[in-house]
Amino acid sequence: MSVSAATAPFLSRWTRTWSGRRRWPLVSVAGGTIAAVLVLLPLAFLVYQAQRSGSGELERVLLRHSVAVLLWNTVRLALACTVLCAVLGVAAAWCVERTTLPARRLWAVVLVLPLGVPDFVVGFGWVSIDPALHGYLAAVMIMTLALYPLVYLPVAGALANLDAGLEEAARSLGLGPWRAFWRVTLRQIWPAILGGCLLVTLALLAEYGAFEIVQYRTFTVEIFTEFKLGFDTAAASALSLVLVLLSLAALGGELSLTARGRAWRAGPGARRTAPRIALGRLAAPVLAGLGALGGLALGVPLGSLVYWMLRGSSTTLPSSSILAAAAHTAAYSAAAAAISTALAVPVSALAIRHRNRVTVLIERLAYLPMALPGLVIALGLVSFSVRYAFALYQSAFELVVAYAILFLPLAVVGVRAAMAQAPPRLEEVGRSLGRRPVSVWMRVTLPLIAPGLAAAFALVFISSATELTATLVLHPTGVNTLATRFWAYTSELSYGAAAPYAALMVAISAVPAYVLSRRISALARGERTP
Repeated sequence: MSVSAATAPFLSRWTRTWSGRRRWPLVSVAGGTIAAVLVLLPLAFLVYQAQRSGSGELERVLLRHSVAVLLWNTVRLALACTVLCAVLGVAAAWCVERTTLPARRLWAVVLVLPLGVPDFVVGFGWVSIDPALHGYLAAVMIMTLALYPLVYLPVAGALANLDAGLEEAARSLGLGPWRAFWRVTLRQIWPAILGGCLLVTLALLAEYGAFEIVQYRTFTVEIFTEFKLGFDTAAASALSLVLVLLSLAALGGELSLTARGRAWRAGPGARRTAPRIALGRLAAPVLAGLGALGGLALGVPLGSLVYWMLRGSSTTLPSSSILAAAAHTAAYSAAAAAISTALAVPVSALAIRHRNRVTVLIERLAYLPMALPGLVIALGLVSFSVRYAFALYQSAFELVVAYAILFLPLAVVGVRAAMAQAPPRLEEVGRSLGRRPVSVWMRVTLPLIAPGLAAAFALVFISSATELTATLVLHPTGVNTLATRFWAYTSELSYGAAAPYAALMVAISAVPAYVLSRRISALARGERTP
């Protein structure tokens, strides 16, 4: 047997491995690796900074009585707000999607729009009207009104796509409407409820502005105080690790409860639309309740902004152009959106077309920033830049990278969904016609995933434009964004001067909230949305 004949099977197997769908393109591997490194970089340097301070310093920081108070404040706030958001979100979604509620399409939009008002703007709206609004109850009220749409949206989508067959079977076996809801419907929408509650909890752990406004101490507030006012990086890093552990515990708890409460259908079948329940005499109380919820969550913050914009206010701070702040915000947000979307493409391609333990790990790492507050990522990048790349400290590039890391999960979600709809067979056909891989990707794959890329870019752009905590830590000296300028005026109690900046951020954030509400409404009517 010749050498060539002996090596032919090996070469054939090697060729199959590195060709077609089984090939790991160098660009995808490099992009996925960069994404994983960027995600792990701030967390690694937080651990390094905390470890470098020594075990004695860590014990001094973490065993203080104030840390126990912060833990109690954070946990009890998270539990109360999450439960209230779950109750309000599920009740509102059920009224809109399963009853004969008058003006259902209008309510579907109104109940989602509070998501377009940043949390710290909601706090600003309430406290600017009633300066005595402080403490735990104020924090619970403001954050519940700001975050309940995070539960409403997935639950409304689940109810709109729910098969009524199981519920009808339960009713035929003698269960009443409420017992059928608790034993059948609730079980089917349980993953959506838990997913929304997870988002609420993570948002609460990451929030800084609203809690600072109502003077309620949580871990995020204390970390920011230690870093910006106390200049104690070691204490801030140690407290940040506790916050990371809380976030990871929330993720683990949600995964455990979702797996335990998951319900499956026996077969695909055809989905049957559930008949709507007539409200009858309950129509007036339900309308009053939804009106009160919409008024408190949306009417008060927007009304406060309009009031202060009309009234105006003097300030001792130097004048600043809102156009300049908007330009800086747009530039930083667009750059971050471009980086996040570009990194999401190789991560999604590896996870979908070359799925194994390594690519799944890369994908899971890309979702990790969802559990990391912006302040934690900012402190990790500060620790890295001060020690190894001081030229990047408080530079525009560092802020853009922080945005890109923080909102990478949003980009991956959008790109992955689009990538799953682009059949690899089309690329194989293009290559069989003699086209190079780059040409095939540009002419075949890119047009198919373009809507997903656009959605991912828009989500990251809008989220970056309204981000506060990382921006306060990392923004370049002498450069203002909409968020930093708003915060400077708010800290000086110049509400009239802060209102235009808040209004512009609300206008930017309201766009995705409105689009999401339209998509849910169209789904409920059985329509397809672009």
